[in-house]
Amino acid sequence: MNIKRYLNIYSALWKNSVAREMSFKGNFILWIVVELLWFGLQLCFVSVVFSQTKTVGTWTQWQMVLLVGASNFIQQVYQAFFLVNCTNLSELIRTGKMDFLLLLPVNTRFIVSLRQVDLGAFVNALFAVAVMVYAAGQLHLRPTLTQLTGFSALCVVGILIHYSLMFMLAAISFWTVRAQGIVWGYYNLFNIARMPDEAFRGAFKAVFTFALPVLLVSNVPARVLADKVTSLEGVMVLLGLGVVWAIISEWFWQVSVSRYTSASS
Repeated sequence: MNIKRYLNIYSALWKNSVAREMSFKGNFILWIVVELLWFGLQLCFVSVVFSQTKTVGTWTQWQMVLLVGASNFIQQVYQAFFLVNCTNLSELIRTGKMDFLLLLPVNTRFIVSLRQVDLGAFVNALFAVAVMVYAAGQLHLRPTLTQLTGFSALCVVGILIHYSLMFMLAAISFWTVRAQGIVWGYYNLFNIARMPDEAFRGAFKAVFTFALPVLLVSNVPARVLADKVTSLEGVMVLLGLGVVWAIISEWFWQVSVSRYTSASS
């Protein structure tokens, strides 16, 4: 793969996304406001919970605010790069535009996954960072460079896990033509990520830690930042799942594309 060539292609895709967003400035600003209001409701939820208790498991109020901030940060960065593209895959198949993408002299998964960038999500991600910084101040945390690097790396792994799973779900469109409901269903599960993993037990916790690891994706990075890591087990599981789901996702994509017969067939 020619890395420089793909960087140039991605740069052109960014420019196209900026032009598209600036053509509809009102929608761009409104969507940022809506996302910020939803983020504010999540923080209000934390306040309501801790009006009735002092801790959730071992998580204190400001630690949970830090977790909500980390969860929203991961969600917004994921949304910026991948969400629109995953949800649009079924439309590419239904309308036959996938024919054109398959003929391009570039990796098809690359162009399908990264065609559009949601610039507004970057703005909301910055607000999530501000909340994390404030919560860390309330907790008198002074994260080291190692902690910040570990947090950033684990966030990247978590985002790629979300991408692998959602892209695989979107690829079901090759069988059903439409799969937006499944994709958005998984995206709505992100809301579980703002809760401490210690709040759950049994099969529910197992499913959302290993099969659909929304709890793991947000809790492990937040634990690193909040200095709550007692063992490397969670970190290793997150890294392992990142590799496993990436491999499964690529295999499923290849199988799915092999079924495609174009809209005109």
